[in-house]
Amino acid sequence: MARRSPRLPRPPDAAASLACETAGLSAHILPTSATMIGVCMTVLSIGRVGAGANWHMLIDKALAFDALIFLLSAFLSFAAMRVEVSGRRYERWADGVFLFGLGLLVVVALSLAFTIR
Repeated sequence: MARRSPRLPRPPDAAASLACETAGLSAHILPTSATMIGVCMTVLSIGRVGAGANWHMLIDKALAFDALIFLLSAFLSFAAMRVEVSGRRYERWADGVFLFGLGLLVVVALSLAFTIR
């Protein structure tokens, strides 16, 4: 009886390798952005328990704006995974918007920490 040689995997075609390559960073940005939206919403709801000073209203508005920024980042990363032609461009935009959202969240966290009595 002749021995069968093990099957070698087929080399991926160009479209499949491009899709896997593009989904690399976007696959991380999308769930992380969604998590950060949840963080913003949680801090917003906890902030409602405290006193209603002017600083708290400004912080609430900044957190709501930051949640929208993270939503834009999630949308761009999703678009990067779905669009074949310009997925890299969407991924770069998603990355930049996500980093901007993180920076704003740090500023909001610092301002919240200094306004708590």
